Amino acid sequence: MLDAKPMSTPLANHFRLSDSQCPKNEEEIENMSKVPYASAVGCLMYAMVCIRPDLAHAVSIVSRYMANPGRKHWNAVKWIFRYLKGIAEHGILFSRQPGTNSVVGYVDADYVGEVDDKRSTTDYMFTLSGGPICWKSTLQSIVAMSTTEAEYMAVAETAKEALWLKGLVKELGLNQGGVQMHCDSQSAIYLAKNQVYHARTKHIDIRFHKIRELIVTGDIVLEKVHISENAADMLTKPVTATKFKHCLDLVNVSSL
Repeated sequence: MLDAKPMSTPLANHFRLSDSQCPKNEEEIENMSKVPYASAVGCLMYAMVCIRPDLAHAVSIVSRYMANPGRKHWNAVKWIFRYLKGIAEHGILFSRQPGTNSVVGYVDADYVGEVDDKRSTTDYMFTLSGGPICWKSTLQSIVAMSTTEAEYMAVAETAKEALWLKGLVKELGLNQGGVQMHCDSQSAIYLAKNQVYHARTKHIDIRFHKIRELIVTGDIVLEKVHISENAADMLTKPVTATKFKHCLDLVNVSSL
């Protein structure tokens, strides 16, 4: 990969990975056994967990096929390394600018983003002092029946992480009020703030309605943000190079 052409995004739109691309006969399995897929993904995962939030979505996808990877899965892994080759000098920048000394969250969801079982993806990112301190891109535990439900479930899961971070920074001497969480789904925000019974959402698991209580108590401040200003959008799906660069700029991930 030393002479590979650098890429501008971790994954491209043409990567639609699924179980159908896994090896189906002994010859294909034998061929893929010579590929260090697990080791390569493990290296990417280590970098993603420590300092590279921009890899969260791509690593989440390729790590689903660790048990039986196919050639297309391997091509996706090599694409990620090509992306790293061109952005190796980037890192997280923290600042002391006014208004950045509190935890701020961004949450988004990709409805039915998983090809095989049609589950949606929950993605969130929290910043402190202008830089990301916590991020995640993962499949939801159940299948959402609408975009609103997928976004609502993502907000509920992100709220739990927000509460934990609030307690953590309090131990470090930083007392803040409600954690601001930015979501680009107006319908999910309305559902979270409105306690009225909704016939179309009565099937949603009761555990996801905890967000309503947190909003009432003031622990969570859920706000609308335009989709173009939602930093978590790059964690949901492959986006254009311009949009990806903008998302990185929003959370101060840039050339050091």
